[in-house]
Formats: sequence, C-alpha cells, structure tokens
Amino acid sequence: MDNLQSSLKEVDRIEILTIIDNYVDLLLGDTDIVTRPVLSKGEEIPTDSLLAEHGLSLLVTLYHGDTQHTILFDTGYTKVGVPYNMERLGINPRKIEAIVLSHAHMDHTGSLYVLLDKMPDPVPLVVHPDAFLFPRYRVLDDGRKTRFPRTLIRKDLAERKVEILESKGPTLIADDLVLVTGEVERVTEFEKGFPNALVEKNGKLEKDSIPDDQSLAIHLRGKGLVVISGCSHAGVINTLLFSKKITGLEKIHAALGGFHLTGAAFEPILERTIQELKMMEPEMIVPMHCTGWKAIQRIAEVFPSAFILNSVGSKITLS
Repeated sequence: MDNLQSSLKEVDRIEILTIIDNYVDLLLGDTDIVTRPVLSKGEEIPTDSLLAEHGLSLLVTLYHGDTQHTILFDTGYTKVGVPYNMERLGINPRKIEAIVLSHAHMDHTGSLYVLLDKMPDPVPLVVHPDAFLFPRYRVLDDGRKTRFPRTLIRKDLAERKVEILESKGPTLIADDLVLVTGEVERVTEFEKGFPNALVEKNGKLEKDSIPDDQSLAIHLRGKGLVVISGCSHAGVINTLLFSKKITGLEKIHAALGGFHLTGAAFEPILERTIQELKMMEPEMIVPMHCTGWKAIQRIAEVFPSAFILNSVGSKITLS
C-alpha cells in the first residue's frame, strides 16, 4: 500500500462526462465547472434526445502534462442507452483505453458486450474477482426472491480477447493516474450494506456484502482526492475513508457517483452520512444514480455551494 501511495501520480485536469444516469434535463445551464449538452447545433431543435435510465456510465479523461488518458467507468443498464448517447455526444470508442466496472449489477454492466464489439482492439477490463459470482438475489419487501441477471461470463470475455485485470486490492491504471480501490474496507458502524442481497455459494444462500463494489480515486494537483463511485454498496463514507487510506491523501476535494441512500433501508442513515460528509468538507459533491431523490435534495440543502445537480450529457471539469 505504501508503494501505491508513492506511485499514484497527480493529474492537472479531470473531465467527467456523464453518458448515462437516472436523470436528463436539457434545460440546465452551464457553470464554471459544468458544461451541459447543446440542445441544438443547427437552426432546428432535434426530434430526438439523450436517454436516461436507471444506470450509470461515466467517461473519465485525465490530463497530465502533455498526455491524456480516457477510461470508461461502468456501462449503464440496457444495451441501448450508452451506445446511443455515445453517438449523440460524439464519443469515439477508440479513445477508451480501459473499462472499469464498479461491480457486476446489471445497471452498471448493461452495454459492456455491445461496446466491446464496437472496439477495434480489446481493452483491459478492471474488475474485482467476485464480480463473477452467480447466482445473486435480491429479496423484495413481500418476501419474493428475485435473481440478478448474469452479466459477466469469462467465456464471453475470452472470446472477445478481453484482458481481465481482476484484483481484490487497489490497482493503478492509466499510467498510474487512477487508483481503482478494489474491495472497500467496512469500518463505519452505521453503514450496513445492501440488507436484502443474497448470494449462492456451494448450494447455500448467504448474505451478499457485494465485495466487488469498488471506486476510482484520483489525485488532482493542488486540490486533493477526487473519488468516483458506482453505487457505494460499501457505504459512501467507507468508500471515502478507504480512498484516503490507500492514497495517503487526507483532503477530499470532490465526491461523485452513486451513494445508494434511497429506500427504507438507507434513509435512516442519511443524516449520519451527511454529518460525516460535513466533517470531510468536500468542495464538490455530485450525487448520481442510486443516491435517491430525498438524499439528493438533502445534500443540496446542506451543501449549497458544493452541490452539483447531475444530468446525462453533463461534463464536469476539475482543475
């Protein structure tokens, strides 16, 4: 871990482009930090639009001196949304040098195979080994057990000659400009994970702590840590604390991504989560995807200067 702390390079600028999120609003205005998608490039307003879905996909571009690196973090829910929006946003898949999956749930892996088939050359796929666990279930409030679809199959990836980079621990990618956290330590007493998730192992069902949950940690020069999460199934505070630990950096400059604070199981920990966030004093908070409307509203209320409302097609520039 000490080696990772010394090896993570600073970046001069980060661009985070939202390809898919739960929300799209074409009427939001630009700020000094956020560039919103152009509604119309010609004289007429187009008859189609960017798509939103219950999923997440972010294109992360890093600038270090004269070099530039682009990675894709998650691939949305359906086979349609991410490829469609990438075309609308003018994103060339050839520029993507690696794909990182936050975890194996279907709302983060949906367009993976479609994108791999569009790329002329195989790219590394960064995953936690437990992303391949199957079957996994969610128990509904009425007691019904529903099975998550199988989204990652080694045979399918091998046929596409994908280089699978799997590790339970932190992994440096993009010329050591990004640290993929690997499995996040669970140290807070109030973040209990997904309470109704199960996984089958050796023919027996057990609680699924979703150990494959991982995030991105980036060191922005002169500002501190930028942490990008997919769902924060380990807990957003655990995720931020672990990112600080493995990078050796104390300052959280920005927290972005899914915080999974929606629903009856998570809303009771919302205020405690906000208290912990206030102690970290992030200069930017961008809740996305599974954070939930009540939590997003509360974060906007408590952090009026740090909060940014995300929307599909928005590009956040940090420098």
